[in-house]
Amino acid sequence: MISTQHLLAAASTALALSLGSFAALAQVPPPPSGEEVLYGAYKGKTYSPYAQRGFPSRPLWGDTHLHSAMSMDAGSFGNRLGVREAFQFARGDEITSATGLPVKLSRPLDFLVISDHSDNMGFFPDMFAGKPHILSDPKGKEWYEKVQAGQGVEVALELIGLFSQGQFPEALMYTPDSKPYKSAWKETVDAAEEYNEPGRFTAMIGYEWTSLAKGNNLHRVVIYRDGADKALRMVPYTTVEPFGSTDPLELYKWLDKYEQETGGDVLAIAHNGNLSNGIMFPIDEQYTGRKLDKTYVEQRDKWEPLYEVTQIKGDGETHPFLSPEDEFADYETWDIGNLDASEAKVDSMLAGEYARSALKRGLQLEKRLGTNPYKFGLIGSTDSHTSLATAQEDNFFGKHSGAEPNPERMAHPFMKTDAGTIHGWQQVSSGLAAVWAPENTREAIFDAMTRKETYGTTGSRMGVRFFGGWNYKDEDLKSRTPAFAGYDKGVPMGADLPSKPDGAEAPNFMVYALKDPLGGNLDRIQIVKGWMDNAGKTYEKVYDVIWSGDREPDADGKVPPVGNTVDVKSATFTNTIGDSELGAVWTDPDFDPGQKAFYYARVLEIPTPRWSTYDAHRFGVEIPEGAPTSQQERAYTSPIWYTPKS
Repeated sequence: MISTQHLLAAASTALALSLGSFAALAQVPPPPSGEEVLYGAYKGKTYSPYAQRGFPSRPLWGDTHLHSAMSMDAGSFGNRLGVREAFQFARGDEITSATGLPVKLSRPLDFLVISDHSDNMGFFPDMFAGKPHILSDPKGKEWYEKVQAGQGVEVALELIGLFSQGQFPEALMYTPDSKPYKSAWKETVDAAEEYNEPGRFTAMIGYEWTSLAKGNNLHRVVIYRDGADKALRMVPYTTVEPFGSTDPLELYKWLDKYEQETGGDVLAIAHNGNLSNGIMFPIDEQYTGRKLDKTYVEQRDKWEPLYEVTQIKGDGETHPFLSPEDEFADYETWDIGNLDASEAKVDSMLAGEYARSALKRGLQLEKRLGTNPYKFGLIGSTDSHTSLATAQEDNFFGKHSGAEPNPERMAHPFMKTDAGTIHGWQQVSSGLAAVWAPENTREAIFDAMTRKETYGTTGSRMGVRFFGGWNYKDEDLKSRTPAFAGYDKGVPMGADLPSKPDGAEAPNFMVYALKDPLGGNLDRIQIVKGWMDNAGKTYEKVYDVIWSGDREPDADGKVPPVGNTVDVKSATFTNTIGDSELGAVWTDPDFDPGQKAFYYARVLEIPTPRWSTYDAHRFGVEIPEGAPTSQQERAYTSPIWYTPKS
């Protein structure tokens, strides 16, 4: 374990040595010659370890899933901020929210994807403006009058319900071949071009393909590597026939067509499997009844390198039903039903909804069909519909403008149907995407996403490194430049382990985490392993590999809780527990060279106040029954995979 005290002492010693070296420089004897000179110990290209690096030196922080008033649901809920305001806010500007509140991020983001819904893109701004072709339709006029009367939330719920059930009025649909639709897409792309500043702030072009199969969520965010010259050559893909489809296989065809016709590059990121009622990660057949085949697994693997594992509508790593031995599995769980709560959830659906079970299913499908369709990396993002990428607990502006800060937002139901209720306090202040890219540009960020060198957090900006190989040593971590050994001896998060060398008994992993300067100390780092035996059955296990303090595992091998310093009344906490950084080199004690496996790191902070606790303190209201008063922010790295030699 790396203790804070030891690190501070080492840093002080290093500083003292460096300061003293100037006076003693003339007395330093020339280096000896011969094999005793350890030139091979340092892998940098020059004396300065920060020059001529061939790998990224810091994570870039962003949100790949944000909606502006261009999305019909966001606008109906009350969002009046367009794509330009969203970019301004993300790059660090102070703006005024749709409800009139001054708002600013604690720190700017490095990049942003505005992913407005492709279906009916631009409809709401025109309806709000009272365009004649909308007011001439009875339903359009009704919606317009309700929005003007302050009944936008009612309109939004009706819009979502009609669209999810395939009953949206055809006369009001903005189809991709229409002039208003093309104009809305051009405005979206033009704004991204205007705010893109390579090296400082990256505005990426994107949209959300909003597939709903009878209310079951199959949404994907589509992200472009390209600029306007290519992105404007084709309008986005939608879900309403004859221009679109709800089948992901048809989306993949559009992605391929785009690349073939423009020479550009695109990818897709799925999210909220927890609201798909079991159809996000199929194991036998799609929701259409089509059996999974080589086409499905190969196309999904090609186009979906990442999965959005945490966001405002629930955390998607795992579920306590699926991971009963994991004491941290029940984190911000949404499991009453599908996206519009039109169908209640049952336990048999859960394995097709969560990232960890999907990673295990991927091993099985690879054995059966030759390709792993769920070999994805992990990120987080917000899915906020306010134009505000706010994932910090003390700066949370809600899912939509009707849930921006106000004394009633915790108690008011977010969604209520016969299937159950999602309470206002159950919105999750999550998450962020961390990308290990060598520079802050569209191209570098996109390329990092395709190689899966990414991780997701629930809002904290903790720094996390995760490497896999066969010969890492404690000295590699203690060097204070572990990335040199990380890349030199193995692979980073998102990659496949190198082939097992002769004589190696088990893979080992180097993992390191540094606290968010504005957040809580670190509780522990865990490595989650999933594997498949020769009979095709899958398993999982969570290993505590390093933790703060002097805690000892109990008889079952569980590390006791770190404690909790949260003062609920004042919505504060103290960093008197936990460590500012943790790191370890860990070897899999249960490795079987004949079994396929994956490994990812999960980093947990100490408990800190939840956004609902900040609301209670700032508004002087009671915390609703059932609402947590504290939570443990966490990070999920992309996995590293092991495949036996064939």
